[in-house]
Amino acid sequence: MQEVTRDAIVSITLFAAVFGMVYVFLITRHRERMSMLERNLTVPPFPITNFNNLTLKTGMLLVGLAIGFLIIFILQECGVYSDLISVSMVCLFGGLSLIASYLIVQKKKDQQIN
Repeated sequence: MQEVTRDAIVSITLFAAVFGMVYVFLITRHRERMSMLERNLTVPPFPITNFNNLTLKTGMLLVGLAIGFLIIFILQECGVYSDLISVSMVCLFGGLSLIASYLIVQKKKDQQIN
């Protein structure tokens, strides 16, 4: 198969998958709101959600991955490099950042209880 055809198929498939997920999400949200209106429940136009934990987790994961890539770059400049080191550094620092975000969330929950 030619590269252009393969790239076109991959691009169209990716677009269709993303479009399908967004479509299902919007249709599900619409049906949920319609059923709430049928039951005479109030439907807030903008649902109040708390993304603090998700934002913290995502931010710390991205910082951890960036630190992992930085360590890989430093190791490449020193002449010490292998594929195993690159994968392990990204996973190590990404995992450490997720553990740190978990500990921060637990500490906040303990403070709220007390």
